Amino acid sequence: MRILFTGGGTGGHFYPIISIADELKALAKDKHLLELELFYMSPTPYNPGALFEHGIEYRKNSAGKLRRSKNGLNFLKNFFDLFKTGWGILTSVVQVFNLYPDVVFGKGGYASFPALLAARILFIPVVIHESDSVPGRVNLWAGKFAQRIAISYREAGQFFPPEKTAYTGQPVRKEIATPILEGAREFLQLEPDVPVVLILGGSQGSQKINGAVIEAAKTLVEKYAVIHQTGPNNFPEVKATADAVLHGSVHKDRYKVFDYLNSLALRMAAGLVSVVVSRAGSTIFEIASWGAPSIIIPINEKVSHDQRSNAFAYARSGACTVVEEMNLTPNILIAEIDRLVENHPVRDEMKAAAKAFYKPDAAKLVAEEILKIALEHEIEK
Repeated sequence: MRILFTGGGTGGHFYPIISIADELKALAKDKHLLELELFYMSPTPYNPGALFEHGIEYRKNSAGKLRRSKNGLNFLKNFFDLFKTGWGILTSVVQVFNLYPDVVFGKGGYASFPALLAARILFIPVVIHESDSVPGRVNLWAGKFAQRIAISYREAGQFFPPEKTAYTGQPVRKEIATPILEGAREFLQLEPDVPVVLILGGSQGSQKINGAVIEAAKTLVEKYAVIHQTGPNNFPEVKATADAVLHGSVHKDRYKVFDYLNSLALRMAAGLVSVVVSRAGSTIFEIASWGAPSIIIPINEKVSHDQRSNAFAYARSGACTVVEEMNLTPNILIAEIDRLVENHPVRDEMKAAAKAFYKPDAAKLVAEEILKIALEHEIEK
């Protein structure tokens, strides 16, 4: 039995696939299915080590983007990317035909289009998962022929046929979803009994959030320990600026800056955190799995329509407060953090809402549907 995964080259697409792959292997073991083979097709492997560790073979294709902005440069990029997409479709059809998987699972994003179209051409069953409250173009298209559609936000259901759509939530890696408290302060070198604020700017980092945090840092460290993940590209500048801003502060050691937080460090931070400040990507579901109150700052709507709708969908659950990027200032950031740390009833309500929002069985539910369809396809073959 063969399953082919495909998705865009971001952690929000990649890591849920890893979670589902693990659940598929566990289900296959329970059902004594000895020959389960897993593959991942995308223009880049994103994290080759994770693919190898989880027993997933990589298959390279190509895919072009369709940029929303109509300026001249993007017009040229879109034109040339048409050829990249065309080549990606041809190579994907050949590769998918050679693999002939029992199911193709699409996580969305432009990179999933060639493999999904190849599956459509070759009459291979398709299952998709939509991470955003408003679906992207590829998943809207694939939803017309997919046998099953899983969604992370209930609001996304209105865009798909109800008879084949299920609200599963977003798969979160097990190694991320379980916070660690014991030894966390020693590991992160934090003082005892000081509230912890975790700032997550996303894998690419956020200059807007980083800038507001740095300007607020001297005030924040008077009350809090601040764990700040900047993104690799922003790390040198943020660290140098923070060193200058906090020079002479008696609490400068309370500010901990990281380019990237690995799974262990993230779980340690999650075990201590009083408030999380984050973008509105897939990190929302990790925050929910920790049951942590949060301040969500979506990317400007001109750059991403998804994040704003995601942020307010999560806010409607009662688990977070939203600060729009255009309104973000150091003073507003400090005031919101103070409000959530000091107002225990509000924090308790947010914690409960976050835990209710999180669906711990999301990966297993998706894996069960994939396996069911794969078994039916094997019988038909």
